[in-house]
Amino acid sequence: MTPLVLLDYTSVLIFALTGALVASRAQLDIVGFAFLACLTALGGGTVRDLLLDREVLWIANPTYLGVATGAAVLVFFTAHLLESRYRAILWLDAAALSVAVAAGSGIAQSNGASIPVVLVMGVTTGCLGGLMRDVVANEVPLLLKQGEPYATCALAGAGAFLVADAAGMLPGRSALIGAILTFVLRGGTIAFGWQIPVYKGRPPRT
Repeated sequence: MTPLVLLDYTSVLIFALTGALVASRAQLDIVGFAFLACLTALGGGTVRDLLLDREVLWIANPTYLGVATGAAVLVFFTAHLLESRYRAILWLDAAALSVAVAAGSGIAQSNGASIPVVLVMGVTTGCLGGLMRDVVANEVPLLLKQGEPYATCALAGAGAFLVADAAGMLPGRSALIGAILTFVLRGGTIAFGWQIPVYKGRPPRT
């Protein structure tokens, strides 16, 4: 198993856990758990593969569906043990975002994509699954919360991957650097409330 495939599996597992935890907050049945887990885990990778004209990961290898569904079943029977499911969602989502950004950037780069496309694919793989999860669950998407640098963290991680790759590092190490930077930035947002400037409207000039 190559490092990039391992990263894809890891991001699918962790994102599936977040989707299932969101399902537990919405008090869905076990099918709802599985649906939301699979949507979250595979949404970003599916869009990435379609845009890169690759065979979609879970169609090429249905094991990804099994991993996501297994995570959903696990959470269905254990979610009640967590004191704060929302806090768990935030930290698991940060971990999944970090791994998915690294996987998306690495896969795009291995496909011969240009620098802008690698950046976009890193952000797409990391952000779209969580966005789909929150929209379907009728929650304010983490991606769009005011002042939270969610996509910015993903973009920084993808950029770090490219810098490390340009420096001649092996793909696995470049992906690790991108994942670490993404997690540090996103973790700082959760732990310390780091924010970025937001647009503030001004009255029109008369």
